[in-house]
Amino acid sequence: MRMSAKAEYAVRAMVQLATVDDGVPVKTDDLAKAQGIPPQFLVDILSDLRTDRLVRSYRGRDGGYELARPAVDISIADVLRCIDGPLASVRDIGLGDLPYSGPTAALTDVWRALRASMRSVLEQTSLAAVASGDLPEHVRCLADDYRDQEEARGHSVG
Repeated sequence: MRMSAKAEYAVRAMVQLATVDDGVPVKTDDLAKAQGIPPQFLVDILSDLRTDRLVRSYRGRDGGYELARPAVDISIADVLRCIDGPLASVRDIGLGDLPYSGPTAALTDVWRALRASMRSVLEQTSLAAVASGDLPEHVRCLADDYRDQEEARGHSVG
C-alpha cells in the first residue's frame, strides 16, 4: 500500500480534530499549523472529508471544522477511503475479475489476504485510539514485531 500525501495529511488532521472538545470548531489555519500541513492543501482535504460526512464545517468568525461523529466511531480506514478510495486494489479491477490463470491463479488469494490484513488494522483503529495512543492490541503487536524485525536487520526504527 502506498499512501498519498493527501491521505496521510487527512489522517493527521482528523486525529488532531479528535483531540478537541466536542462543539469546539477548529480553524483551518490552526489545524494546518498544528500538523504542518500546507493550508490550501488542507482546505481541499477538508472539503472531501465534509462531502463524505466525516467532518462538519461552520462559517463565520467563530467557524471552523469538527468531527461529524465521535472519534471512536471513525476509523483510519474511513478517512483513507474518503481520500484515496479502496484500501488495496490491483489496477482498479475487482479481485474476482483479475485475469489470473495457471501458476498465477493463487495471486488473487494473496491480494485478498493483503486487503484483509490492512482492513484488520485500519478498520479497527479509531481516531480516538490514535489520539490517545491506546492502539488495539493486535495493532501494537504488529508494530512491535515490525520494530523487532527492523532492529534485527540493523535499521533504525522511528
